[in-house]
Amino acid sequence: MNGIFITIEGPDGAGKTTVIKELSQLISENSSKELITTREPGGNPIAEKIRQIILDPKNSEMDVRTEALLYAAARRQHLVEKVLPAVAEGKLVLCDRFIDSSIAYQGAARGIGEEEVLKINEFAIEGHYPNLTIYLDVPSEIGLERINKGRTEAELDRLDMESLAFHKKVREAYLKLVDQHKERIVVVDAKDNIEKVVKNCYDLIKEKYPLYFN
Repeated sequence: MNGIFITIEGPDGAGKTTVIKELSQLISENSSKELITTREPGGNPIAEKIRQIILDPKNSEMDVRTEALLYAAARRQHLVEKVLPAVAEGKLVLCDRFIDSSIAYQGAARGIGEEEVLKINEFAIEGHYPNLTIYLDVPSEIGLERINKGRTEAELDRLDMESLAFHKKVREAYLKLVDQHKERIVVVDAKDNIEKVVKNCYDLIKEKYPLYFN
């Protein structure tokens, strides 16, 4: 049995990091398959170095197309070095962000164009889309409020520091992707408490892939 590639998407402040941490523990306790968690940009040494460049607040002069290309480069390296080998070995891969993030952030919010960014990333991933994408939806105002409350100024990255209008464009683009890819993307309301969000995500995965659970 081949593995499964699952991505968790959402705007800033949706709680992805916390959800993935608790969800991965729940899956590990109830699945016979080995689980690995990873993130984008990052997940391996080369991609993590690219991540540092992309998210460094000091790199405020970075051109938007440069940013999009760096994300795609990190994604390619992460995919071929970590994700695909794990799936081939029958593992469950739970990844924080993937191609949908680039379409929403760089394509829509940065104004490059969703189709243009999609083309760059289709070259990078060679058709290797996730089996399932869980989109954690939260209104932009709530997401930014969570960020401002939960992070110090030193912890904020370049995307955290963007305007409310920018984050609204991100959310609108995500919702558009949900509508376009209903067979792959499932929405979970991230306004709920963390326990409920984690349970809803877990139930979705278990219902879709029952053979992977005890």
